[in-house]
Amino acid sequence: MLKNITLGQYYPVDSWVHRLDPRVKILLTIALIVAVFLVRSMVGYAILLTFIFLASCLANVPFRLMIKGLKPLRFILILTFLLNLFFQSGGGEQEILVHWWIITITRAGLRQAVFFSARLALLVICTSLMTLTTSPIQLSDGIELLLSPLKIIHFPAHELAMMMSIALRFIPTLLEEADKIMKAQMARGADFESGNLIKRAKAMVPLLVPLFVSAFRRAGDLAMAMEARCYHGGEGRTRLRVLKLTRHDLFAVIAVALLIGVIILERAAMPDGWPL
Repeated sequence: MLKNITLGQYYPVDSWVHRLDPRVKILLTIALIVAVFLVRSMVGYAILLTFIFLASCLANVPFRLMIKGLKPLRFILILTFLLNLFFQSGGGEQEILVHWWIITITRAGLRQAVFFSARLALLVICTSLMTLTTSPIQLSDGIELLLSPLKIIHFPAHELAMMMSIALRFIPTLLEEADKIMKAQMARGADFESGNLIKRAKAMVPLLVPLFVSAFRRAGDLAMAMEARCYHGGEGRTRLRVLKLTRHDLFAVIAVALLIGVIILERAAMPDGWPL
C-alpha cells in the first residue's frame, strides 16, 4: 500500500507540462479544484477527466500512476460513498430503489454518493498531477514567490515555503523507510493484516516507533547540515534559476480558463444536476 502513495513524488521526465512555471501550475491546480466544485453533472465530470487525461499525456506521466494514488484512499472513498448512500436526507426526490429491513437506498442518496466520491477522487488526481510534474525545489520557489507580497506584513513566506518543500521531499523517503521497517518486522513474525481493527492498530506500534525515531534523526541531521551551511532564512538569498513566464504558461492559463468556461456553461444548461 505504501508504494501506491503518489503525493509528494516527482516523475522526472522532460515534457511541456514539466517546463511550465511552478507559480502557474500552483494557480492552475487551485483553478482545477474550483472547477471540481463547480461541476454538477456527469457530463462535467467527463469533461474534467478528459482534460486531466490529456494533461497527463502532455506531461508524459502515465495516467494509471495518478489513478494508483487513489488506492491508499479507497477506505475513505468507500466510507464516503456508503455514508452518502445510506444517510442522505432531504431533497424533493426520494424515489426508493432498495428497501430491506432498516436499509433504504433512494435515488437521491445514490446520486449524492456517486457525486461526492467522484469529487474526492478528482481532487486527489488534480493534486497528484501537480506534484508529479513539479520538483520540490520548484514548488518551494513557486510558493515563496506567490506569498512574497505578504512580506509587507512580515509574513514568513520563505520559511513557510521551505517547510512545505521539506515535508513534500521527505514523504517518499519516509514511505520507503516505513516499507523497509514493515518488511523487517514481517520477517520477524509481525502480522499487520489479520485480526480486528484494535489488534491491527496495536500491531502498527512496532512500525511507528522506529519510524518516528528515524524521522527525528533525519530532522536533526537536516538542521545540523543547514546550520553548517550558514542558513539564516530567505533574507539576501538568490536563486540559481530565476522563474520567468513564457508563452507556454499563457497557453496553459487559456486552456484552463476555457475548461472553466465550458463547465460554467454546462452547469447553466443543466441546473438540476445529473440524473441517475
